[in-house]
Amino acid sequence: MAKEDTRALFNRLAPQWKDDTEYVSSSSVIVNHSAYQQIIGLGQEVVPLILEDLAKTPDHWFVALRIITGQNPAKLAEAGDVEAIAQAWLKWRRSQLIVKY
Repeated sequence: MAKEDTRALFNRLAPQWKDDTEYVSSSSVIVNHSAYQQIIGLGQEVVPLILEDLAKTPDHWFVALRIITGQNPAKLAEAGDVEAIAQAWLKWRRSQLIVKY
């Protein structure tokens, strides 16, 4: 069996995670879900896919992004505001596209 590529794996795991945690309020349960953990395990390759998903629909991708990138562009005051945190990550994504010499 051929190894599943990152996009295909993400496209299989992300809906599983979202479906299983849709009505869960515990952030620890949300981020410890096996599909979420597998997505984190994909490493840097999955970051653009997470950000694409985040641009469509704000969701609890922030822990995964922090773990994978080592960054946290959201301000402390934004804690709990999924929309504001999503916007901070999307702004961070745009800043990463600037080539620095």
